[in-house]
Amino acid sequence: MKKILLLAGLALLHGAALAKPKPAPAPAPAAVDSVAIRQAMYKAFADSVHATLHFQQGHIVLPGGMGELTVPRGFRYLDSAQSRRVLTQLWGNPKQETLGMLFPADRGPLDKNNWAYSISYNPMGYVKDDDADDIDYADLLKDMQSDTEEENEAREASGYEPIHMLGWAATPYYDKNTKALHWAQALQFGASPDTTLNYNVRLLGRKGVLVLNAIGEPYQMPEIKASIPGLLSNVSFSKGQQYADFDANLDDVAAYGIGGLVAGKVLAKVGFFGLLLKFWKVGLLALAGAWAAIKRFLGFGGKEE
Repeated sequence: MKKILLLAGLALLHGAALAKPKPAPAPAPAAVDSVAIRQAMYKAFADSVHATLHFQQGHIVLPGGMGELTVPRGFRYLDSAQSRRVLTQLWGNPKQETLGMLFPADRGPLDKNNWAYSISYNPMGYVKDDDADDIDYADLLKDMQSDTEEENEAREASGYEPIHMLGWAATPYYDKNTKALHWAQALQFGASPDTTLNYNVRLLGRKGVLVLNAIGEPYQMPEIKASIPGLLSNVSFSKGQQYADFDANLDDVAAYGIGGLVAGKVLAKVGFFGLLLKFWKVGLLALAGAWAAIKRFLGFGGKEE
């Protein structure tokens, strides 16, 4: 009898189990939860990339030996090879040469409020500065805006968004004593409502120009502008390569003066199109492409060309 009752009980339990309704599906995450999840995913991705970067402090001899840098207080230097990977694989620029980058010490290239100086050298020759006092920068701006719009057809044909130069974010300024020139452009890419800031710094030397471009957002203008005096006091041409070392019997003179330097005409072979592409900063990476991007950055997707 106990056996029969036991079997009957098991049958009842089995039937009850079969009749038990399925649990209701979990509710879809609220919008606030979705945002938090995406932010956590992005932070994990950014932290994993930043952990692969090796920054430097102190005195740096720039590649090629043309110039040198003492890393300014509050900054850290990323070498040439790592900077190329940041510029191309993380920020979406075409491949290019760079002498390195300077980042604020508390931020990496994938932090939300990041910005950086990209450092390069243009061996264009000795730039005469005798036109500096005669330049009408309002007229020059109109010419640059026109040139930019004309280049957009070539940009789009190459797969890039058009660029619109909105105006000066900082009017060009040239210091004859330090041979330093700096200015800022406000740029818009495609139909994006966001404005990108390119703060350009040029240091004139015997045979060319050291190019230091701050890539950031307009709201970062005060921070970037405040950093320029410290930057200029810590970067220089090497001995024998400074502006005062120019020898008219040995050295070439650049085809353009200060006005041409601001307008980008010194890059005759690639034009204004190439100048702007070189320092194009895109927004944060889409999460859908995050793993592919990190594989490329870490070298899992093949050798870098």
